[in-house]
Amino acid sequence: MKRPAITQPQLVPVTSVDSHLPAVPASALTPQAIRARLRALPSWTPEFAGDGGLFVDREPAGAAVLMPLVQREAGLNLLLTRRTEHLRDHAGQISFPGGRVEPEDDGPVATALRETEEEIGLPRSYIDIIGQLPVYSTVTAFQVTPVVGLVAPGFTLQLDDFEVAEAFEVPLAFLMDPAHHQHHRFEFAGGERRFLSMPWQGPEREHFIWGATAAMLRNLYRLLIAG
Repeated sequence: MKRPAITQPQLVPVTSVDSHLPAVPASALTPQAIRARLRALPSWTPEFAGDGGLFVDREPAGAAVLMPLVQREAGLNLLLTRRTEHLRDHAGQISFPGGRVEPEDDGPVATALRETEEEIGLPRSYIDIIGQLPVYSTVTAFQVTPVVGLVAPGFTLQLDDFEVAEAFEVPLAFLMDPAHHQHHRFEFAGGERRFLSMPWQGPEREHFIWGATAAMLRNLYRLLIAG
């Protein structure tokens, strides 16, 4: 089955909003609390495993992304990027820094750190890796390992302007509140597809966080709220 092109996901109707679910409390969103949660995982189940099996027009490939949690005075922020419009995969979408596993990479952590430094110029010396989330299978056939890292302040980013249009931060508390999680559904020839979004109004523009990025964030929510 050929995957449907979604060029304007923000126009796909919202079918529901999860305002009935509890937000992750502030006490669970500190660097210490998240580190402890990832070190001693509770019994939990990721909500989204991905939709890579739906559209089999290419061979699966390993990938890794960094979930960079920047330590600010007001709390943790998640550092995200907006991809440039000319890329083959996920053009123009909001994403974590990351990419395909290369033969020289010693596991997903190495991939996530390398890709982050290449894409946005964030030095590894600022990043403290504290854990990983389960693999997520994207519609573009990537088997993605999300790697969680605490990022010390004081860094200066240098974006690879071929791949990254901009980088920005979103308060983690906003993303871990399901009142901001929207469900979408649309039909295409031969089937139906659903996806999640978390629109964020930044200082200069709205960032429509959706698809694989939103799904992996929802899995992080499920981990932090579990137990």
